[in-house]
Amino acid sequence: MRSVLIVSALLVGLSGCVKSNSSNTTSASLAQVSEQALSAAEVTNARANYTNYCGGCHGRELETFVNRKWQHGDSPEALFKGIKHGYPEQGMPAYATTFSDPEITQLVSFIRQGIVAQKEKPSTKSNATVHRSEKLNFELEKVVTGLDVPWAMAFLPNGDMLITEREGTLYRFTQNKELQKITGVPEVLAQGQGGLMDVKLHPDFSKNNVLFLSYSAFKKEGGQTLSTTAIMRSRLEGNTLTDQKQIFEAQPYARTRHHYGSRIEFGRDGYLYFSMGDRGGTRENPQNLTVHAGKTHRIKEDGTIPADNPFVNRAGAMPSIFTFGNRNPQGMALNPETGQLWLHEHGPKGGDEVNIMQKGANYGWADVTYGIDYNGSKISDLKQKAGITDPIKIWVPSIAPSGMAFVTGDKFKNWKGDLLVGSLSFKFLSRLEVDGNKIVKEERLLQDIGRVRDVRVSPDGYVYVAVENPGVIYRLVPVN
Repeated sequence: MRSVLIVSALLVGLSGCVKSNSSNTTSASLAQVSEQALSAAEVTNARANYTNYCGGCHGRELETFVNRKWQHGDSPEALFKGIKHGYPEQGMPAYATTFSDPEITQLVSFIRQGIVAQKEKPSTKSNATVHRSEKLNFELEKVVTGLDVPWAMAFLPNGDMLITEREGTLYRFTQNKELQKITGVPEVLAQGQGGLMDVKLHPDFSKNNVLFLSYSAFKKEGGQTLSTTAIMRSRLEGNTLTDQKQIFEAQPYARTRHHYGSRIEFGRDGYLYFSMGDRGGTRENPQNLTVHAGKTHRIKEDGTIPADNPFVNRAGAMPSIFTFGNRNPQGMALNPETGQLWLHEHGPKGGDEVNIMQKGANYGWADVTYGIDYNGSKISDLKQKAGITDPIKIWVPSIAPSGMAFVTGDKFKNWKGDLLVGSLSFKFLSRLEVDGNKIVKEERLLQDIGRVRDVRVSPDGYVYVAVENPGVIYRLVPVN
């Protein structure tokens, strides 16, 4: 679910470039049929198929298709081919056994007509609107505009905000409301779900100006472009990164363009923790300790390995591994009450999870899952298994969680200790009430605000939410 592509890698700027050919495409007559107006019954059928199989990643109102960079063409024939035959390296399964050709034709027409309707739809969001929740009311203020996919935020000691854009830009948003580019950022492969991802300040940033970035590194090999998840340590001097050092480079590199992870957090032990998705290797990577993919990792700030990591002495195992059996975690946060790190991750079609990270624990992917594959095929018959650590929260259907923060401080007293999680699929902010190591209640806020990519709590206690396509950062301000 995880912003993996559902309709087709060719439809979205989330996918990498794949060489296409004319084999197995539809005929010209079929392409012409797809341009015809749909009957009421066909619209109903196409909408149901789109919602059930495509909307989780592409937006239930097709809003993510507007102003997209089409990787494989947007003709009816190209769309039909992509839906029917898929692009596995972009995480897009084939739907040839899920839909009939007439159903795919209807879906193509529904998508194309829906894009036109979205482009003509006027914006209804205001800059400040009062919202009511069960425990307090708040205003939603628009803070930063003019972005595309803001992936993460971090707050500097002087009140400025750092913002990563997935396409590869790091911004400083100043107290004077200026959006300034920062130079010295690593080159990234901004294809599929890859690009510039998380940003995390060193705990002693006010003294050393050190920060960490996660991103999709790449290389050319055998005529192909391969990529992986990497972590860079650098120093922020004005609007320039200096002393750049890549302190982690996941192995092996892969041709796929999805499931990179990747969130970064410091534990109370002073070590750096970060997540890495399975890179699409559902059966090959998460349970395999000889590769980095499908795990969370724990390293020192210089990239060296703590001596007490769980698999540091196991022959063949990657010594940085802290947990395994993870699919694509895009949220990590330190619980201020317990000091434990909490993690959420995308399930497939159903089965998103919130987990409490435990040293050496196996979270089960893909031996156990509460979901099915995007095209409806079965992944596993098991939801629990001996030796597998169970999640403390499951979402079915998937909400595509991204971003994660515990509410701290006194600005939101009635939310203090709650966990906030963004939803890419259903476009809301989830407020989860926490009781010890349990989640006891969920309230869904900001319905239809947009695809929420990140949520953070600033040092002064305000909640910030980053929404993508178009990229906007909002601030939540409590009101009486």
